[in-house]
Order: sequence, then structure tokens, then C-alpha cells
Amino acid sequence: MNFDSTSSQDEVHRRGIRLNAPQFLMQTLQVVFVGLTLGTERTVLPTLASDFGVSKGAFLWLASFVIAFGFVKGLVNFAAGTMADRIGRKRVLLLGWLAALPIPFLFLYAQSWGWVVIANVFLGISQGLAWSVTVISMVDLARTEQRGLAVGINEFGGYAAMGIAGLATGILAATYGPRIALFGFSLGVILLAALTTLWFVRETHGFAHAESRAHREGRHDGPKARIPQTRTEEPGAWEIFLLVSFRHPSLRALSQAGVINKVADTLVWILFPLYLHQRGLGLVDIGWVTGVYAAVWGASQLWSGPLSDRIGRKWLIAWGLWLVALGVLGVLLLDGLALWLTSAVVMGIGMAMLYPNIIAAVNDISDPRWRGASLGAYRYWRDTGYAIGGLVLGGVAQLTDHVTPAFWVTLALLLLSGAWVAFGSEETHPRINPSN
Repeated sequence: MNFDSTSSQDEVHRRGIRLNAPQFLMQTLQVVFVGLTLGTERTVLPTLASDFGVSKGAFLWLASFVIAFGFVKGLVNFAAGTMADRIGRKRVLLLGWLAALPIPFLFLYAQSWGWVVIANVFLGISQGLAWSVTVISMVDLARTEQRGLAVGINEFGGYAAMGIAGLATGILAATYGPRIALFGFSLGVILLAALTTLWFVRETHGFAHAESRAHREGRHDGPKARIPQTRTEEPGAWEIFLLVSFRHPSLRALSQAGVINKVADTLVWILFPLYLHQRGLGLVDIGWVTGVYAAVWGASQLWSGPLSDRIGRKWLIAWGLWLVALGVLGVLLLDGLALWLTSAVVMGIGMAMLYPNIIAAVNDISDPRWRGASLGAYRYWRDTGYAIGGLVLGGVAQLTDHVTPAFWVTLALLLLSGAWVAFGSEETHPRINPSN
């Protein structure tokens, strides 16, 4: 490509949230749909386990729907990042919504808990494709100094919607019955999401190419990030996976933090409803606790993401993990709806401090050429945390025949994970810790 052609392409693909507001808002709408789809399960399903033949105390079988979701979503996250680099973001997003179509019907006609597990396999495929690509696309559109804000808006949209869906399905289930509530709500969301993707979403891959060219040609303005050297000039997906997972100390620390934050979210997803139900709360009140947790998590990312653009990522991530641990402790030691809601707020703020900023940190030190693969590798580990959390927490609860020990295990893991980030990684923000 000649210089004039390259310059013309780069002018078309100028980055900036305000410059690309229509598509940025459309990607935000898509992640809202993703959160609504995921939130349909947060309140109703765990309390219905006995109706599907899950005996009391069979915590591992109960956790199987989250274990299946985590393993599948983790693998698909990795594939989605590579696919997004190769075939484009929009196609991957549309495939994600097509994969979600069987879910409402499996909820409606489920004959056993196994049907719920199968539904969550499809949910894992859909979420792995759809949510992954919205993050990548929104980062494509944003300038370097806007990454924390872009990811914060993305995660706000998803998790606020998840909280709203958890509360809405709890109310609808109390009015119309669980199956009808899950079926109607999820089918409406999935169809609307697929149609808006088809008609209104535009491809953003060209923005990543333009940014990568600017880096290679020395035209990138601003401080240079500490992008690690790869062993080959055009690294493949496996090389990037090993780099993110094991070879680079900061990326390794960020990956383990992603795992542990999902272990904590698994606790909320599976065992919070059971624990609160055992303590006397009904479906609607449980929906308020889990909904407030998700909504605060989502809304707080509107300030936590931009804050990391100003002060850096590392210590927000570490303190976020420790704050989630404090919230878990509060749920255990306090009693009553008001105090449990307060603990949910604390956990939500902690999640907001760590969640978008881990993604922003991975973005900071990823070359735009392999950004999709890098994010896919991180998101593989992060969402495999659901499966790890389901196995570990479900196993602990089953061995002890009580849910409380799983809370203590989660608390310990959160404290250790925060220490790993604090003392085992570098600050990744290029303005605060630029490359020499």
C-alpha cells in the first residue's frame, strides 16, 4: 500500500470515543443485551434446583451449570479473540447471538437439571463470542488514554443490565412462573440483539490496523507502552496464549486475578441465593441483593475505569480484590437484608475497581496486531474461573455439607490474589510507567 493510500485509511479510522460516538453507543447497546441474557439466570435458577431433581447437599451437581458455562466460555473467549483478528468483529458478534437462540427453549422445556447444563453450554458459547468482541471493538474505537473509560462503559453496560435482569426475572417469576419468565425475557432480548447487530453494527477491525501501523512507523503520539517482545515477528495464537498465561510476569499476575474474581462471582451466582434463602429471604429479596451487587459493580465502573486512566491500574486492581474480600466477610458476619445489601454494595465497588482495569491493563501492553488474541487469552483464564470456582466452592460445600466454608475459601483466595498483583506485577499505564 502506498503512503497516500495508507494516510487515507488512517484518516478514515481516526480513534476517539466522541469521533465514533454512534458506533460506540451501538457496541454499548450490544453489551447491555449480553448482560440481560446472562442476568436471566442470576436469581431464579439456583433456587429451582430441587424442582429439577437436584437433591439437597448435591452442591457439585448444582454447580455443574456454572462449571459448564465457565469451561465453554473460557475456551470460546480465546477462540473469539483470534477469530475477531482474522474474520472481523461484527461476524463474531452475530455468531454469538445465533448461538444463544436455543437457550430460551431449553429453559421452557427442561425436564431435568441436565437441560439447564446444556443451556449453559450455549450460553457460554454466546457470551464468549459476543461479550469478547464488544470489548475489543470499543477499545478499537477509543484513543489510548480512553481505554479505561471505554472498558468501564462496556462493563457498566453489561453488569448493570445483568443486575436489572436478575431483579426483573425474580419479579416476573413470582408473577408468571419461573419457566415463562426465563423463556419470554431471554428470547426477546436475544432476537432484538441479533437484529440490531445485523442492521446497525459496523466493523471496527480497520481501527486496530491503523493503530498498529502508527506504532510500527513511529507516528504514535504519546508515551510508549511496555509491550513485551514476542519470539516471532507475527506471533500465532499459541505464542500469545503462553505469553499472557505464563511468560510475562505482569500478564501472568493479571490472568490469575481474573480467575479469582470469577471465583468470587461464582460464589454470588451459586451460593448467595442458597445462603440467603436458608437465612429466610424470599426470591424478590434475594434478587435485590444480587441485583444491587451487579448494578453497583456496573455503575461504579463509570468512575473506576476513568480513574485508572489518571492514577494507574495496578493498585486499583489490588485494592479491588481486597474490598471484595471485605464484602464477603460482611455477608458472613452480618445479619439482615439492609446489612447484606450493604455488603453487596462493598463487593460491587471492589469488583468495579478491579474488573475493567485488568482488561485495560492487558490492553496497555498488547500490540494492536495481536490485541484480540491477547484479550482472548486473558478472558480464557478469567472465565475459566467460573469453572474453577464451581468445582472448588461446590466441592468444599459438598464435603462440609454447608455453604459457609466456601465463603471463607473465597475470602482467602481474594486476599492472596490481591497480594500477587500488588507485589508481583508492574504498572502498565504507558503515561505512568512508559517504556524506556
